[in-house]
Amino acid sequence: MVISRDPRTDDNISMNPSPGLLDRARTTCVVVDDHPPIIDCLSRYLSAAGFTVLATAQDGEAALAAIETHRPVVCIADVRMPRLDGLGLARRAATVAAETAVLLYSGFADRGLVSDALDAGARGFALKDAPLEDLGRAVDIVAAGNLYVDPVLAAALATRGGTERKALSERERQVLRLLAEGGSYAEIGSLLFLSPDTVRSHAQRAMQKLGARTRTQAVAVALRDAVIG
Repeated sequence: MVISRDPRTDDNISMNPSPGLLDRARTTCVVVDDHPPIIDCLSRYLSAAGFTVLATAQDGEAALAAIETHRPVVCIADVRMPRLDGLGLARRAATVAAETAVLLYSGFADRGLVSDALDAGARGFALKDAPLEDLGRAVDIVAAGNLYVDPVLAAALATRGGTERKALSERERQVLRLLAEGGSYAEIGSLLFLSPDTVRSHAQRAMQKLGARTRTQAVAVALRDAVIG
């Protein structure tokens, strides 16, 4: 089921928002969860925080239809849902509305799940037990084209063990920073006047130094440790 909302008549959106809220009003959202009370809570918070909630859905297939219809800037979605889970939603959303950033919102701080979500194309992963203000910050970050991982989850992506990490080179930090902004190897190479293969080599060395299995894990760990900003 999809419930569409008209932001012009939503009581939770001020008719005279502050400049900060005006900026956030351009960030349109679809909220997805199979529990109506969570949908209501998130929708009310996001609207009060200045975002524009266009629609809500209670399963992944309905969410995909809402994304295709409304083309929101961000889709905030639960991971475990009927018909189509959050990972499947992230993968399929990339084909129907590549401009929509999928931010997965889960009660499970599972290392493997976070890695799978980022590899599926999700632009962020937030925890349900974090303060709602953190969710607002996550929406801001992914709406700007960057990657967000809850600090608790970013810590889970770090390898277990006590080996000391080698410092990243300036070039490796540049590559990770641009990866965090959504750049491909070819796009990053064009910006840095490097070949895509050279960019890939820098990313792989950074992954090794950070103990990450994928480039998305490397970005998450680097963000957590303030190696990149």
